[in-house]
Amino acid sequence: MKKILVKFCACIFCAAISSGAFAQVYKDPKKPVEDRVSDMLSNMTLDEKLNYIGGYNGFYIRGISRLGLPEIKLTDGPVGVHKDGRAIAYPATILTAATWDTSLVNQLGYQLGRDARARGAHILLAPGVNIYRAPMAGRSFEYMGEDPYLVSRLAVNYIKGVQQAGVVATVKHFAANNQEWDRNNISSDIDERTLQEIYFPAFKAAVMEAHVGAVMNSYNLINGQHATQSNYLNNVVLKKDWHFDGVLMSDWDATYDGRAAANAGLDLEMPYAKFMSSANLLSALNKGEVKQSVIDDKVARILRLVFKNGFYDHQQKDNTIPKNNPDGQKVALELAKGGIVLLKNQGKLLPLSKTVKTIAVIGPNANTYIAGGGSSYTFPFSFITALQGIKKNANGVKVVYVPGIPPFSDLVSNSKFYIDKNFRRTGLKATYFNNSKLDGIPVKVAEEQNVNIHNGWGVVAENKGVPYDHTSIRWTGYVKPKLSGRYQFTVRGFDGFRLWINDKKIIDAWQDQGITSKSASMLLDGNKPYAIKLEYYANTHPVDISFAWGIEKINYQDAIKAAKKADIAFVCAGFNESTEKESVDRTFGLPAGQDELISAIAKANRNTVVVLNAGGGVSMAKWITNVKSILYPWYPGQEGGEVIADIIFGKTNPSGHLPISIEKSWSNNPVYKNYYDTTGSKRINYKEGVFLGYRFYDSNITKPLFPFGYGLSYTNFSYDNLNVKVTDSTTVDIHFTIKNTGKYDGAEVSQVYVRQINCPVLRPYKELKAFAKTFIKKGESKDINIRLNRSAFEYYSAQEKKFKHDPGMFELLIGSSSADISLKNTINIK
Repeated sequence: MKKILVKFCACIFCAAISSGAFAQVYKDPKKPVEDRVSDMLSNMTLDEKLNYIGGYNGFYIRGISRLGLPEIKLTDGPVGVHKDGRAIAYPATILTAATWDTSLVNQLGYQLGRDARARGAHILLAPGVNIYRAPMAGRSFEYMGEDPYLVSRLAVNYIKGVQQAGVVATVKHFAANNQEWDRNNISSDIDERTLQEIYFPAFKAAVMEAHVGAVMNSYNLINGQHATQSNYLNNVVLKKDWHFDGVLMSDWDATYDGRAAANAGLDLEMPYAKFMSSANLLSALNKGEVKQSVIDDKVARILRLVFKNGFYDHQQKDNTIPKNNPDGQKVALELAKGGIVLLKNQGKLLPLSKTVKTIAVIGPNANTYIAGGGSSYTFPFSFITALQGIKKNANGVKVVYVPGIPPFSDLVSNSKFYIDKNFRRTGLKATYFNNSKLDGIPVKVAEEQNVNIHNGWGVVAENKGVPYDHTSIRWTGYVKPKLSGRYQFTVRGFDGFRLWINDKKIIDAWQDQGITSKSASMLLDGNKPYAIKLEYYANTHPVDISFAWGIEKINYQDAIKAAKKADIAFVCAGFNESTEKESVDRTFGLPAGQDELISAIAKANRNTVVVLNAGGGVSMAKWITNVKSILYPWYPGQEGGEVIADIIFGKTNPSGHLPISIEKSWSNNPVYKNYYDTTGSKRINYKEGVFLGYRFYDSNITKPLFPFGYGLSYTNFSYDNLNVKVTDSTTVDIHFTIKNTGKYDGAEVSQVYVRQINCPVLRPYKELKAFAKTFIKKGESKDINIRLNRSAFEYYSAQEKKFKHDPGMFELLIGSSSADISLKNTINIK
């Protein structure tokens, strides 16, 4: 009996060893990553595996305490790590692209990684690398422009910077997320060559060169299949052809069929497992619709990310990095300096001469923080507006500010409410709940003069153990218009809000969403009370809600008067976080009243400068010939106002170059007939193919208003001494000299384009294949050395399923924009 017992115990011991229960290889940081992954996988139950591939608590991959697996924290985003409240607000990604500065972009990635580490985040949901196709696309400001080569080089450096800081980058949105309207239902129908040459290269470079740890699928369909359900996109291209071994996650609520997504290669459904749930997948496993090996591969990919990056072995949060990171502030400043583009400067109006004594600053964007909206919107610790920057640098010059079109913040502060219909007490009754459903007993009831909460973490239940980000509030009261007329009501907020006037619902945006503004107008009688009820909830976002009302008519007279008295007038106009954001597309024309304001100011003052905020092209047709200068700061981040002023006063020489082409009119854009769904089919055929942006304008009589690669400087540069050497059949060394011939130090973006003179297939006239940004002091010269390899001469053959080149004569074209070529050379590529 004793011998049998010993033998039985020995068998259990051997079985335990073979199962890894005692060896616990996964705990040993000295063991190879793949060994640790395999061992952890063997120790997980099926239930743990199925639960592991669905998001948890909004922005987490769940931990498994039994195995020591930590929760993995994810965070937005491309311009600031803002999920835990205030953060460094970097410029919009489109401005980052306008720097054409790979080294600076690498620094941006590194600082974003450090910002993430300061908050204990493991995965950064950035960068966005979708190609800019049309100016109205609501998310264009989060992307890097129209050219796949430029986007690829910037993306690789961005990702390397993030991952160097010990944070996993997530390249998104795979693929062809080139518009926001009806994004969950629209199919981007694109031929294989166009996908491979235009829409895939940045993702391919992110995976194969930068070794990005995560990829995010897009909301839209590609050629009739949702991205999360596309076997071709995910299994064939991403995982087989590009050898991606990281985690493929869905965008938030971008999964539509759990079984299809599982088989098509989706590894992680976010923000939680609604479709790729444990119950659905267990049923699919039992029916043989999904294989166990498919589930194991998904789990292994997440585990690989955990072990490869040391997340299992050390705490991710780095308390030595301040959340308001000074190094990040410096990078935000340098990006704005390098990415703001001077589009027009007639008569060298800028920088300001010493004869200027009075400046008029006008416009709705002059004295408020301006950024793109949606999930990338970041609440800065502090910021500098254009007006503040100009006043700070004025040095005795008189600065007069008139909004012209009042900014929303002014409308909010000027909105008057009453507690009762007899107008005895001003304000509103505010009722706060510690849940997002306006349920139960209120945790706070107060009287407030207006509705104006920004980044309100903990406004309801700070220090009471209640989650800061699950809050609902109801405001009630009355308004009294002085005069009869049409009045506008506007609500701006994170997540859901709805507004009633006299029990009539006039605004309804009751859904999870990024910063959104909604307006409605009504005819009201003067001196009559109107009952107000505003309801709001915040769910997984900081509390951010504002409400304004007022007469609808805009009066420009004060702005015109100020412009007439000034030596120079600056009109700060464009879009903001409410008008340009994800989930909707904006207009090509400027918001209501802005064209009229610019035209009126230009008529009143011949020295008018337009400072234009946008994430892409806008219509300038109504006023461009009447203004002398146009400055394009995109969305310049928290330091933007400082840099705008520095450029205006000549402390910074602008060096940004357009990463897009800006069309004269929307009808001139190559995708004009291929953008909106006019048939109701939900199919968008990319008929322009590879002829996008400058590739189209090069071969068309229609020319853009401002070409790709364009940007003015306060100095001048000359190109000379071109020397080209073909070192082997497809490697080309290019040498040339740039001289700063002007009166200011400055940086030049030299661009190298390649064209095949006679090609058996239809190709664009020329394509960007190299670039360099070089700082050159006035009077000095710099030698530029660039090497092109085989890929510079190739196109994708859909028939042969590969990139190839046809031997023959190629022309090299070198200059400061796609339309300004200074040097040319013809070479023979065998």
